Parts: sequence; C-alpha cells; structure tokens
Amino acid sequence: MLKSAIIKNYNNSVLLNHYTKRFYSIDTLKSKTNNKNVINWVEEQAKLCKPDKIHICDGSNEEFERLTSELVQKGFITKLNPNKRPNSFLARSDPSDVARVESSTFICTKDKVDAGPNNNWKDPKDMKATLNPLFDGCMKGRTMYVMPYSMGPINSPISHVGVQVTDSPFVVCNMKIMTRMGDEALKSIKENDKFVPCLHSVGAPLKEGQKDVAWPCNSKKYIVHYPEEYSIASYGSGYGGNALLGKKCFSLRIASVMARDNGWLAEHMLILGLTNEISGEKKYVAAAFPSACGKTNLAMLTPTIPGWKVETVGDDICWMKFGKDGRLYAINPENGFFGVAPGTSSSSNPNALEAIKKNTLFTNVALTSDNDVWWEGLSTPPMKAVDWHGNEWSPQSGIPAAHPNSRFTAPISQCPVIDPSWNDPKGVPISAIIFGGRRSSTIPLVYQAFDWKHGTFMGASTASELTAAAEGTLGQLRHDPFAMLPFCGYNMGDYFGHWLSMEQNSKDASKLPKIFYVNWFRKNKNGKFLWPGFGENSRVLKWIFERCNAKGEEGAQQSPIGYIPAKKSLDLDGLDISKDSLRELFSIDKNEWLNDLSSMRKYCSQFGNRLPKEIENQMNQLENRLNEY
Repeated sequence: MLKSAIIKNYNNSVLLNHYTKRFYSIDTLKSKTNNKNVINWVEEQAKLCKPDKIHICDGSNEEFERLTSELVQKGFITKLNPNKRPNSFLARSDPSDVARVESSTFICTKDKVDAGPNNNWKDPKDMKATLNPLFDGCMKGRTMYVMPYSMGPINSPISHVGVQVTDSPFVVCNMKIMTRMGDEALKSIKENDKFVPCLHSVGAPLKEGQKDVAWPCNSKKYIVHYPEEYSIASYGSGYGGNALLGKKCFSLRIASVMARDNGWLAEHMLILGLTNEISGEKKYVAAAFPSACGKTNLAMLTPTIPGWKVETVGDDICWMKFGKDGRLYAINPENGFFGVAPGTSSSSNPNALEAIKKNTLFTNVALTSDNDVWWEGLSTPPMKAVDWHGNEWSPQSGIPAAHPNSRFTAPISQCPVIDPSWNDPKGVPISAIIFGGRRSSTIPLVYQAFDWKHGTFMGASTASELTAAAEGTLGQLRHDPFAMLPFCGYNMGDYFGHWLSMEQNSKDASKLPKIFYVNWFRKNKNGKFLWPGFGENSRVLKWIFERCNAKGEEGAQQSPIGYIPAKKSLDLDGLDISKDSLRELFSIDKNEWLNDLSSMRKYCSQFGNRLPKEIENQMNQLENRLNEY
C-alpha cells in the first residue's frame, strides 16, 4: 500500500485518496469558470486538506434542501415545526465555540507596525508555518465545499468577490443565506479577475469508521488574515464570523485594507432609508455601533411618530464609494441577517420577528415542546424546553435557556420593511453617519459634529460597555473606535488617517455625510434608562434628518462637544418623559468629559507617530472648549 495519502494528476484534475479509495474531481469547477487562479487555488487547497470529496456549490435552493436534509438525518440539526416556521432549523454548537474569538484572530503583515497595536500580529511566514501542518489532512473523511460568492449585488462597482472552501455543510447553508453564493457569483469572476481566497476548516478530520459529532470543532482556533495578499485562513471553529468568512473577515478586516488602498470605506455600519411621508423626502443613514448594541433593532425600526418611515438596507456592514456626483454611495455587501436572538421581541424589533418566520437557521437558542424556538426576552417563558446545551430546561432551572450570543441567520429579502433599493448595484446616497455605543453616563442622547474632522474624531473616540458578543468582562468599558476595534485589518492610527483623507478625496466636501453621535443607554442615578429607546429612537432620527437640511445652527445649539438639539427641536409629542430626565439626557458634565478625554489620550498614545496630528488637534480643541464651559 502506498504511504502517501494523495497522488495528484494535474492533467485530468482527479485526485485519488488511497485510504478511502474514493475519487473526486474539480472538473465541475473547470466547466464553470476559465479563471485559472480560482482553479489552481482550489486544487492547492484540496492537495493540502485531503478531503474525501469536492463539491462545487451552485447556491441553489435544491442544494440547500439537500444539505439541511442530510444534517437532519445525521442528527446534527433539528428541523423546526413546518407549520410554525417553514424550512427552518436549529443547531447547537459545542460549548467552546459560541462567539468570535478575538484572542485567536490575527492580522499577518510583514511589518508589525502595519497591523497596529489594535490587532494580534504574527509574521506571515511564521503563521503559515503554524497553520500548514494543521490544515494538512484536516478534511480527511469529509467533503470540501467550494463556495464562490459575491459581497454585494453581483457586478456592482462597489461589490467584490471571494471563494471559500470549507468542510462544514452548516457553514455552506449559512453562506447561502448571508451572501450571493453560487453559480452567478462564479460567472462574475472573469478570466483574469482577482478574488479573495478563503480557506476554512473545523479542524476535525475523521478516521475511517469514526463517528462524527453534531458540532465538529477544534480546541485550537485560528482566524487569520493576510492583508498584503487579501486572503483569509480560518481553522478550528464552525461558529459565526469565525467560519462564515464573508462576514467580518472579508467584509471588514480585508475589505478595510482594500478600501484604504483604493479610496473607499468598509465599515461596521447598518444602512437605513428614512422617509418623511408628508413631504416625500427620503434620506439614507449609516450607523456604527458595537455588536449587540441595537444595530439590527435600529435598522428595522418602527417609528412611533406619525408621518415617518424606516426601511432597511442592511443591519451590519456598509461599503461606501464615491459616485460621479461626489456623494458617498453605499451597499450592504451581505445578503442576510446574522442577528443576536436574546432581547429580540415584538416590542424591540417586530420586523426582525417577521423576517425569521421561515427559511431561517437558528443557533444556540432553546427548543420548545412544539418544536419551535425560544430565547430570553422573546415572550413569556415556556413551562419546559430544551436549552442550548440540549438539556431539559424550565423557568426554575436558574440558567438561561438560550446562549447570550445565540443567533438567527435569515434572508434579508424577508424583512417586511426592506428598502426598494437594498439590492441596487449603484448603492444608495448617504446623507448622515451615526456613531454610538452603550454608555450609562456622560454621553448625551444625540449630538452633531461641527465638521468632517470633528466627526472623524467622534468616531475615533467611540467607547462602549462590553456585551456577550465579544470576549471580556460584561459591562467593562472599552474603546471601540468607529465600532471597528475587532474588525480593522490594519493599524488603527492609519485608519483614522484614512477617514480624514476622505475629505480631501471628495470632489466637494459639502456633499460628505453629516456626522452624529447617539447614546440610547444613559441611566439615571437609580440605574434606570432615561430614554425609552426602540421605536422612540425615530424621534432622534427625525432630528438628524432635519439637521441634514438645516442651515447653520437651525434646530441646534452649540455645546463644547458639538451641536445638541435646541429647545423644542426634538419631537417629543405624545412621549411620556419628565423634564428632569430630558435635562439629564443632555447634561454635559465637564469632569466626566475630561476623564473620557484623558482616557482617549492614553488610548491613542499606543499608535505613536501613526496617530494623525489632526486627532491630537481635535483632542486639544475639545479640552479647550470644556475648560471654557
């Protein structure tokens, strides 16, 4: 018997695995594309990972149905009640594989300073020396799925394409929902086009006769980015952004580098359309918040004030490029929602509940006795259920039924308030950009930047209390510039500089979006929220909309931190809120702000000479304004 596991015949593209005596071929791929780079790259990954089979994904509904049926038959996922939730399924992950693993996420550049102190850095050569032995044979006993996919509408000038290989059929099902994956994406990769190569494995090869587990993964996890190559490699995890490489890995970490190199923006932002139905005027708004801080809720917001409408373009990622008219146009590069389940309810986000009624994949939520899903905050707890560990659960159990970072993956097209232009290849023109985070004090409900430079500083100074979506201590405050801390693919100091450069790159700076900052989470001394949030946030959006049209300080008044709403400019009709609460929502405590500024200076010091002088100027100007206040 031959000792070598693989003999490769480059002439007929057939590989023979001598352990299993199974043939597999990439002839299907060759029949669908003449891009030799794609073909050669897939061949190289097959030679390295040594799968039993190769499947070229076509992205069809039939393919999705076949894969989910196979996963159900093997007991890997549960088919939900078809009368309540058609074509929907529940998966339970390994308890060690439940969220992004930032400590195992690396940016690999030749020079450490290019990755920056905001990233875990490894030399590309050293990382490849570590990963290659892990990937060698990692897909034995499994199928390699080849997924060509487009981030954004196919053939849009703002979109970009990738090819991911994976040994997880569950990842394939999620990528089918989250991206434009399959034959059409492959056709869009012309003969000499470049693409982003994405190698993924759960790191759990199977020996002959070995029984698989419901959620294969590895205790060793690596989520690795090579910005100078525009490529990605992920090992050991099957969860979320660790495994769906079009998600954070491509759409933010690699795309942010592509954007820097080519003069556009790749951002961790929702996109919504806001319409004044009385005048018929519509504006598009992009907003950046750290994960689990209400992005999805805001993207699908149901306004409480009459005459206003919100429509969804995207809830997480925003790519913006300059149009011929000098304005920034944005697309949502994703095709679905990957939303946090706990807290999603008929009161917080009825549109999300409508969007996940069918064709949805759930991960780590509870299973009810009638084969439906449940999570904390959804509704009255069921008398009994099966929790995300697969154990019997009741309200008396004293533990959550759903993991705090449990998720749903649903097609964005199912959103009942989907914007008519969500799939427009031209993108939508952005009038306003909003930053925000979870802050129980200091930051007012809303304020506006004086100009683009000040707005860039506001984005750079974003800080938020930690949530379950990231590693760390819940409630701990951390700086999260532009809500991009875990997602910027290069030195954050250079990233600040790139944002500042957009003003010079614009044909007309007056056409740049106005910049705002919001905080829905400010609390009073008793620890209760001062602002009701949810649909009432439409009142803040209305003020932002009007400020985009305003001349000078119309509807606003200057403060040391920026423009805040003038008296009676914020629509409070029908809202039960006390004058004391309103006063506290907009109070500016000089000492609290100076403490924040001191923390910001300390945070920025790590970037050394990579920190733009303009950011230092903005900090000095804010300090002067506060001292004069």
